[in-house]
Amino acid sequence: MQIIAIQPAVALVAGILILVVPRLLNIIVAVYLIIVGLMGLFPNLIHT
Repeated sequence: MQIIAIQPAVALVAGILILVVPRLLNIIVAVYLIIVGLMGLFPNLIHT
């Protein structure tokens, strides 16, 4: 699976969770930024 396909899926799930439980906003944003940052720093971390 490519990084391009993972990011929109993560964003969609995060958006739905934020709509359902707005208190999770800080946690969801933090986790999303950490995941995207790790994928940017270590592109070979996820093998295709």
